[in-house]
Amino acid sequence: METKVWDLRPYRDDLTRYPDLSEIQQIYRQGGLIALPTETVYGLGANALDESAVRHVYEAKGRPSDNPLIIHVHSEDQLNDFVSHIPADTQKLMDAFWPGPISFILPLKKGYLCDRVTGGLDSIAVRMPSHPIGRQLLQLVDLPIAAPSANLSGKPSPTTFDHVYHDLNGRIDGIIQGDQSEEGLESTVLDCTQVPFRIARPGAITAEMIESVIDQQVERMGMVDQDRPIAPGMKYRHYAPETPVTIVSTLEEAQALQGDKEWSQTALIFPDNYERDIPDQASFISLCQNEQDIKGANHNLYHVLHQLDARSDINQAYIFGFKPSDETAAIMNRMEKAATPSVAKGE
Repeated sequence: METKVWDLRPYRDDLTRYPDLSEIQQIYRQGGLIALPTETVYGLGANALDESAVRHVYEAKGRPSDNPLIIHVHSEDQLNDFVSHIPADTQKLMDAFWPGPISFILPLKKGYLCDRVTGGLDSIAVRMPSHPIGRQLLQLVDLPIAAPSANLSGKPSPTTFDHVYHDLNGRIDGIIQGDQSEEGLESTVLDCTQVPFRIARPGAITAEMIESVIDQQVERMGMVDQDRPIAPGMKYRHYAPETPVTIVSTLEEAQALQGDKEWSQTALIFPDNYERDIPDQASFISLCQNEQDIKGANHNLYHVLHQLDARSDINQAYIFGFKPSDETAAIMNRMEKAATPSVAKGE
């Protein structure tokens, strides 16, 4: 399959000026797959009304079919077609954070979306992205678009065009070229089908931020029903590079784990203020400016994990783990899923 590339960056203020826009619209409407930029990560978009298109999403990614997909919309009016009820507190959160990096799990109104998109559940996750190119595309296509991350299942999520091209070139119809994703981690997923609401996947919109808008406490992510995931990233291994990654809380911990082994094929992924103290032979990779720069770490994490696999001189890595808090919940969730046993790359 030839994967086409459309660079929409020069037209980001008004996509209607793009000469090949009708080609993109037609591919979506005819059941094709096109990766598009969002403010979180790049998504692999498909018409959520088309059973065949959604099946091809799972096939292109190598994604388990019981892992539900998030529906992307450009307007709340679209929810009337496939959501049976929006709780009052959910509406307050939509007013506060949409468009933006939060998805809401809501009760499904059956008969509109194709069955495969829900993973067999009676609920559906939905979000409205804020990325200027991504949101305009949704408006111009005017369909509910199912869009999981545009990568091979289990690998680090894509935050740049190059990441998508590396994983999916030849497997999908096209890729919209945009800049690096602003947030860098997938959206917060909030389950609004229960009370109290529960965070099914942490993201940039934290529990504290949610609680500041609604008059109820939010249940933090805890034990998960492994047989019936309600949101992406809950059941299967995600975000993992081929290079083994070990989380450490200090540089001394990394040195203790390394022991007498040479550092020449080891990377230390730490905040910039640690660089002067790393062993001479080790490779330093910047995660963020300092321990307080959580937003920078979120933005950089997947890009760093992709860098590891691109470097043949590195066969293991230690990454700085942040202290637990609402603010660090998202990045630590992704790090813990990316962490692997300490074996050499390729074994």
